[in-house]
Amino acid sequence: MKLAVAGKGGVGKTTIAAWLGDHLARLGRDTWLVDADTALSLGAAMGLAPKDIPAPLISDAELIRSRVGSGMISLTPEVADLPERLSVRAGLARLLVMGSVAGAGGGCACEANALLKALLAHLVLERDQWLVVDLEAGVEHLGRGTVAGVDGLVVVSEPSFRGLTVAARVAAMAAELGLCRQVLVLNRSLPGQALPDILGLPPLAVAIPPLPGLAARQLDNPSVLGLAEQPDIDAAMDAILAALAAPFPDQPQHPRCAPCATSS
Repeated sequence: MKLAVAGKGGVGKTTIAAWLGDHLARLGRDTWLVDADTALSLGAAMGLAPKDIPAPLISDAELIRSRVGSGMISLTPEVADLPERLSVRAGLARLLVMGSVAGAGGGCACEANALLKALLAHLVLERDQWLVVDLEAGVEHLGRGTVAGVDGLVVVSEPSFRGLTVAARVAAMAAELGLCRQVLVLNRSLPGQALPDILGLPPLAVAIPPLPGLAARQLDNPSVLGLAEQPDIDAAMDAILAALAAPFPDQPQHPRCAPCATSS
């Protein structure tokens, strides 16, 4: 299963991605995590020390030029060797730090973008592993060819109108690409909170309450793993996976999803 996780900054998107990857790996799945966010915090969330987190691919100008060229660039660079070469072990999973063109600094981003998209397409379409990709708020990394291999989009939001509005926008962007299997995770949600009427929100998979164990740790340890609430976290991750595997409603959330509303 190949999953992408997206949402507004600060809503716990990277935390959910880390929990999903860790949960799948502990279930015995061959799990890979990809940090494709500007913040580049997935490695820290997985408990890696700063010295053990590799530099993002986006910062390796020499590698980018060697694979893509400059000027007349290759849109189909050779990337099959890069996952094993650039990834590190993160607990029972493997972590690949790609980064985002938005955080790459000045200059033309065409070459870097071509390599990032080619590598993500390789991971999604050509490898038989469980994959969790931590995206930015948007889904720019997922081109139309790549999105066909993604099994589901996990849209994360906090219980706020701004967060949920971004969640609906992300869902619409994904639907434009044909990624119709989407679920919503409401993070830091208090009991009894109802969702506002925002058009286009994906179906709610699980609402996760504030976790005292996570709050107590955040000031001195970036890891989100091994909390006292681990059984509850595992149950929430199971709910997300079950929601993505369940038959979706006949009426899709977005009209552009109509052609794939019956796909499984």
